[in-house]
Amino acid sequence: MNKEDFENAPNGVSKTKTSEIIFKVWAPHAKSVRLTGTFNNWDESSLKLEAIDNGHWAILVSDIKDGDAYKYVIETQNGTLLKRNDPHAKKVTNSIGNSVVYLEDFDWDGTDQFTLESHNQLVIYELHIGTFNKKEGQEVGDFYSAIEKLDYLVDLGINTIEVMPICEFSGDFSWGYNPAHPYAVESIYGGPEGFKIFVKEAHKRGLGVILDVVYNHFGPSDMDLWQFDGWSEHDKGGIYFYNDWKSKTPWGDTRPDYGRGEVRNYIFQNAMMWLEEYKCDGLRMDMIPYMRNVNADESAANDIEEGKTLIQWINKEIHSKYPNKILIAEDLHMINDITAKVENGGLGYSSQWCAAFVHPVREVITTVDDDSRDLLKIEHALTKKYNIDAFERIVYTESHDEVANGKARIVEEIAVDDVNNYFSKKRAQIAAALIFTAPGIPMIFQGQELLEDGYFDDGDPIDWKNLDTYKNYVHFFKDLIALRRNLEGNTKGLQSQHIAIQHLDNNSKILAFHRFDKGGSQDSVFVLINFANRYLENYQVEFPSEGNWTLRLNSDTTYYDPKNKNRDINLSMEGSKGQLNIAEYQILIFTLD
Repeated sequence: MNKEDFENAPNGVSKTKTSEIIFKVWAPHAKSVRLTGTFNNWDESSLKLEAIDNGHWAILVSDIKDGDAYKYVIETQNGTLLKRNDPHAKKVTNSIGNSVVYLEDFDWDGTDQFTLESHNQLVIYELHIGTFNKKEGQEVGDFYSAIEKLDYLVDLGINTIEVMPICEFSGDFSWGYNPAHPYAVESIYGGPEGFKIFVKEAHKRGLGVILDVVYNHFGPSDMDLWQFDGWSEHDKGGIYFYNDWKSKTPWGDTRPDYGRGEVRNYIFQNAMMWLEEYKCDGLRMDMIPYMRNVNADESAANDIEEGKTLIQWINKEIHSKYPNKILIAEDLHMINDITAKVENGGLGYSSQWCAAFVHPVREVITTVDDDSRDLLKIEHALTKKYNIDAFERIVYTESHDEVANGKARIVEEIAVDDVNNYFSKKRAQIAAALIFTAPGIPMIFQGQELLEDGYFDDGDPIDWKNLDTYKNYVHFFKDLIALRRNLEGNTKGLQSQHIAIQHLDNNSKILAFHRFDKGGSQDSVFVLINFANRYLENYQVEFPSEGNWTLRLNSDTTYYDPKNKNRDINLSMEGSKGQLNIAEYQILIFTLD
């Protein structure tokens, strides 16, 4: 093989047309590079890589098979020998172990043709593989145990899963936001084969898979990327990282150097890998403010322009090649540029986590005193848009961040250590109703529908006994999701851009709003919510129009809680004016026949 063939080969491990194997690595400051592994009895001297252009080294090796372990031995300019894992390894034995050759073809059995639903139809369920379904005898959950609960998600009405990061991390317990090996799939979860099987099984059931990725920092521990070829400045990270003031992040001096071509390409190819090789239906990028700004603030002096252009390059390429994939940003600065098109100077994300929804809703719902609830904050949360598009935002009240780091599940915030509590359940149901009736893409966090208590912890798995214990609470979520997805054909308005606040009474704490596409039969949805623990008789409210309004969901029925009083609302209509009884913390959803 000639030098040109080496130069055209991708970094990492790849096959030639004759099924020989090329090992290629970028180490611009190395004096020499050798390959060692199970295939040469870990001899550190026999397989010397050839230096090619731009600091790359490569070697062609025969008799290599899947599963062979290997490492690079890098000689620095001062003669020190460094044993390093392959930065492009897709499989490792563990975070401090060896790289593993992974070249197997995978039979997708047609599931690689899966297409994500349109954005107005998505219902997202965020989950953490290690805690989603930990079976007896397992140290942590894995892809295979998670697969066993996919049918449950389908039955619940979920059509899209957002998986927290799965790159190989330090140890066995982690949220995943400390990627030690960005190209490798976490070994304890089942490695690359396990993740492909998980995606395949999800697609078989009509479930899309969005993967959470972390490009604002790497590590900070168990990183062979750190001073990879021995070079660094100011004793910082070396070739993969900034070596100046831009290196600083809340997770250490571990920000990748977005201005270095090889690092830009490393991150770009990583993003494409999850979509192309693993058939993911989208990406959610963690805390992108730390990619575009050193301190994640809006100070121009701290901006990282090359971080912004890297994001734009990735997003523009994905939208061009894979228009059905979704790209979600965690930014929380509530600015339009995040989801504005790249050609208009924006970052080009499809949607973003909406701080303007989650924070005010959680504040109002968890406020102890009913009379202190400010429904104007709920109005703003419901009506906020980015670039006049409701689906450029993800609406949620729980996520891995919102139920940890000093915060807890909404039910836990309301009544500590007593989530099966009247106030916890009633007000958390209001939060859920707002998620599924607000304009935007709704998302819930694993266990939210199961009345999961406490806060998220990577060592505390979901308690699946709750599925039976709190089955009535689960019914409520299932029925809300069915309405949101218009499964009965009479709630089209919930999948639309439009909302009109129909009634806001901050004294009685009653809020009502109209969701509609064009309006009219099988379209218009009227949502009425009592934010107080007060029963109101003969309450008057203006409906969106005259007509026969059918009650589709009543949170006060015993179907949703055996302790509910199930009182008749006694609705009477005169034209568009309605009079009805409203129970404490009641949610009523009507549709126009």
